[in-house]
Amino acid sequence: MTVEHGELLIGGRARTFTVRLPGAVSDGGPKPLVLVLHGNDPTAGGWMMREWTTFDEQADSWGWAVAYPDGHGGCWADGRGVTAAEEAGVDDVAFLRALIDHAADRYGTAPDRTVVAGASNGAFMAHRLALTSGDRVAVLGAVAGTLPAALRELRPAYAVSALLIHGSADPLASIDGGYSRRRGPNGELRGRTLSLQETAEHYRAVDRCPPGPGETLDVGSSVRTAVGGGVGVGGTRVAAWTVIGGGHGWPGARAHPEWPEAAIGDFDAAEEICRFAAPLLLPAAARRLTA
Repeated sequence: MTVEHGELLIGGRARTFTVRLPGAVSDGGPKPLVLVLHGNDPTAGGWMMREWTTFDEQADSWGWAVAYPDGHGGCWADGRGVTAAEEAGVDDVAFLRALIDHAADRYGTAPDRTVVAGASNGAFMAHRLALTSGDRVAVLGAVAGTLPAALRELRPAYAVSALLIHGSADPLASIDGGYSRRRGPNGELRGRTLSLQETAEHYRAVDRCPPGPGETLDVGSSVRTAVGGGVGVGGTRVAAWTVIGGGHGWPGARAHPEWPEAAIGDFDAAEEICRFAAPLLLPAAARRLTA
């Protein structure tokens, strides 16, 4: 097992990260990279997701590399226009793309088969990276963070598979969408996000999934729907999971006093994101969207 604590200079700013390689080298060519993005808190960093989720264990199980980047001031410039990172003019898309390329150059990971997974502000940022950088990102896993409305007008050049997980009782980022708690200087509402259903439909449209109601599976405290009833361009898929009664947390997270709502649902989100992604790690050329 190799762990690198590194730094990249992006836009004149030193950006830090941790990369964790699997315990054993996998066969079958370049391994994918999983980018794991933390939520918004002044003390937040990649360490948070590494401690609270099981992505290290998943790296060993699947033979993948995992990167835990650190946001600027504990947050990401996710496209909603409400975070300190955006106010500072931070380019997090450039940072995360550079990190993907760094891992490919140094560790031989596949640069066009990245999985980006995030929670809350990290989920919003994962949407932004997936929609702007489909040449790098093959699969998106968004937990407790639906699509920022400001990103809806982007016209991606690549289809990206998406697993969307949200608690039905999330008090901070409603499953029905809405506005950020961080209002503008004159009290105006800002940072609108779409509902879970609208987000799934958006990715279905991007991926050109066939029409249809999709398949719904009710398992314990979760309702999981495969949107579109079939595969999209290049074999991409979209799935939306509602965690019944779930709050603003990460299903399967380790108990932690600073994240009391983290352990929700009857599954491990890190494990499920990796399981969902495994057959969908398609090269960019196969996911290219044509007019």
